[in-house]
Amino acid sequence: MITEFGKIFAFFTTAILFVIIVYIVSKIIRPARPTYEKLTTYECGENPQGSPWVKFNIRFYVIALIFLIFDVEVVLLLPWAMVYKEYGLLGFSIGAIFLILLGLGMAYEWRKGDLEWARPKPVPPVLKKTNLTKIELLPVEENVTP
Repeated sequence: MITEFGKIFAFFTTAILFVIIVYIVSKIIRPARPTYEKLTTYECGENPQGSPWVKFNIRFYVIALIFLIFDVEVVLLLPWAMVYKEYGLLGFSIGAIFLILLGLGMAYEWRKGDLEWARPKPVPPVLKKTNLTKIELLPVEENVTP
């Protein structure tokens, strides 16, 4: 008689064999007629122009990371929303604290300007000119040890 682990092993073996067999059969059946158009990089129906090694704006990555962070946090809210009544006031307050921290993080990102696509150029501070034409040197007292 086959054990539970044997059933799992048989399932994985069958799945792997199925993938391998389908891959081999599709390689044999499909027509192989490569053309220049088929071998070019597909970019949403547009003809590719220039080198593919283009430097992208870092804003793409920042927006993607912000989305991932807040998306994962929202996903964590779903299980809490289903069971917070079972934990009473403590469960509700923990969820409220989590939501407040989420809101503070969003407000910080908004205030920092990371949610705006076109960030304004930072203006460096300008030092005001003061009347420092004459520099006075103060006498330095020498420490003499006996």
